Amino acid sequence: MRRRLVCSAAATLVVVLAAAGCGGGSSASSDGKIKLSIGLFSDFGYDNLIKEYQASHQNIEIEQRKVKMEQHHTQLATQLAGGRGAADIVAIEEGNIAQFRASKDKFVNLADFGAKDLKSQWAAWKWNQGTTDNGDFVLGLGTDMGSLGVCYRRDLFEAAGLPTDRAEVAKLWPTWADYAKVSDQFTQKTPNVKFVDTARNVYKAILDQTEEGYFAKADDAFIADKNDKVKQAFDQAAELGTKKQTAALEPFSQDWNVALKQGSFATTTCPAWSLALIKAGAGDAAAGKWDVTTAPGGGGNWGGSFLAVPKQGAHAKEAYELAKFLTSPESQKRIFKETGNLPSQPQVYKDTEVTATTNEYFNKAPVGQIFGTSADSLKPTYRGSKDSKVTPVFNTALQRVEQGKQPAAEAYAQALKEAQDAVK
Repeated sequence: MRRRLVCSAAATLVVVLAAAGCGGGSSASSDGKIKLSIGLFSDFGYDNLIKEYQASHQNIEIEQRKVKMEQHHTQLATQLAGGRGAADIVAIEEGNIAQFRASKDKFVNLADFGAKDLKSQWAAWKWNQGTTDNGDFVLGLGTDMGSLGVCYRRDLFEAAGLPTDRAEVAKLWPTWADYAKVSDQFTQKTPNVKFVDTARNVYKAILDQTEEGYFAKADDAFIADKNDKVKQAFDQAAELGTKKQTAALEPFSQDWNVALKQGSFATTTCPAWSLALIKAGAGDAAAGKWDVTTAPGGGGNWGGSFLAVPKQGAHAKEAYELAKFLTSPESQKRIFKETGNLPSQPQVYKDTEVTATTNEYFNKAPVGQIFGTSADSLKPTYRGSKDSKVTPVFNTALQRVEQGKQPAAEAYAQALKEAQDAVK
């Protein structure tokens, strides 16, 4: 559900749609240079940084491999199990990090290269997500994070008789229950426009504001059947779907882009990185119509990744140095300014250049301030090692509710059973 893109080749930056069994990691090119590969699943904003790194490291040649997120992580698991094919540096999404922590023996401990000395750069929770063994094993260095806001259409809110000023809009929904009430008000006035794009994004946003979701932080045990917060989040999101107040869209799909362009829905939960996707989908005609405000409940994290180094590569030290460069404070600041991906390092997201950043397309919204403040209040949800097996089950259940194929209670009961089967 994270960023998606169509990959293309560039002069010194080769983007490879890598099959699971193809290609190894690092190697020496014909001119004697060390060749390093980076396995990614979206545009991390590294193009210019890599060009500069190659210019200052004449002995290094760098290749980016980009595929969609699910494919990337599935391939990586296969490559690690088979002992070949992984890139020298691999990105791991925060929703999958627990899965790969369980395979730490397949990765280089970055602490061996001095990574623990960098610990203070990151928000404590972000650093901890990328480590195991009480912090002695550093699996990955944090890239961005996805602190949460809500994006909304000012013109559609005005048509529904609702406030349009972002501060006043935020006051409408201090809680998700209030958000649902606003949805009712909106639907009464504008029945031909859906209030929100999809129930699953609302569900994820609510669940991401809890310390534990499907799995227990203490022992990674499946607890969704005992955790009332999972059902509460599901019920709140499902109610929107039952009332037909969602557009029942696959997030970031072509249909989602079409709906954006047509103005078919009025709100969407939006981490910092998604603003570029909304702009691309809605097009220039919607410039200034979209705005950003704070999310109900406060905080919440959707997305953010880590750069790890599989043991398969022949140049682990060089790979670590490149990962260190790409995740440095200076690089994270540049990436934010170029792409909007929010830094995961407090010294960067609190930097005055970052906090003063506004987004012209989103009615000059102070995105640096909005997302930075959200980051400060963020309390991340524990991601279990089998989180990626369970999440799709509940998403599909919500889709059945939205499509009118199943009542919410039945959909939830089925999802619980399927999730229990998936983690056996």
